[in-house]
Order: sequence, then structure tokens, then C-alpha cells
Amino acid sequence: MEEYNRRLIEEFRAGRVEPGRPLEGRPILLLTTTGAKTGRRHTTPLMYVLDGGRLLVIASNAGAPRHPDWYRNLSADPGVTVEVGAETYGATAAELEGEERERVWGEIVASYPFFAEHGEKAAPRRIPVIALEPLAD
Repeated sequence: MEEYNRRLIEEFRAGRVEPGRPLEGRPILLLTTTGAKTGRRHTTPLMYVLDGGRLLVIASNAGAPRHPDWYRNLSADPGVTVEVGAETYGATAAELEGEERERVWGEIVASYPFFAEHGEKAAPRRIPVIALEPLAD
């Protein structure tokens, strides 16, 4: 998986994978977090969904019993860098909670049914949904 992600990041940045273009029917962005233990920057290609004007990423980890590394990193430091389309910008990652999370999760599952399977496989872990809020200029 690391090699696949490395190649995808290279292609994305070189313009060989059209940034923001659906990959296998899924739009992608690059999310750069700061390692919770190492302090090093880590970039991960992720599928995103739009909720109004904001970008959301889903920490499903394909239904694994533990959260993905990028989620643990942003839980320790919510300051991230987002690359989508021709834009690169700083953002703050904020986990959705309560009714808002439930509403958005229902919409995500309706549009991308495989997330329902991820949720079942991950149980009892609840899959986090993260909003990427651009920093003010």
C-alpha cells in the first residue's frame, strides 16, 4: 500500500493523475499531517466528499479495527495541508459529531455504499468523518 500511495502522490503532483479527478469513481485529494510520534510530515491520498462547500474525509481504514495513521496524526495536531485540484492550502481538521455526523454519514453511505460495509467491519469502532476547514487568509 505504501508503494501504491507513493506512486499515486507522484502522479498527482506531476499532473499525470488529474488532481481532484475521480479515481475509480472517487475524487481524491492529498492530505499532509504531522506525525504524532515523529513530528515528520506525512502525505496520504484520500477520497473526499463534498458537503456544501467543504471537503470531508472519512477515516474508514477500509473497515480495519483501528483508525488510520493519518487520523491519529491529525487528532494530535489538527493543522494539515490539503492538495486538491490546482489548490494547495493550510486547513484545520475538525471531526464531525452528533447529529451533524449522523446526517453526513447517512449521505456518504447513500452515495458510496461500500462505506456501510466498512462501518460493519470496523465495529465497534465508529468511523470518524473529518471536515477540512481552510485557514483564513
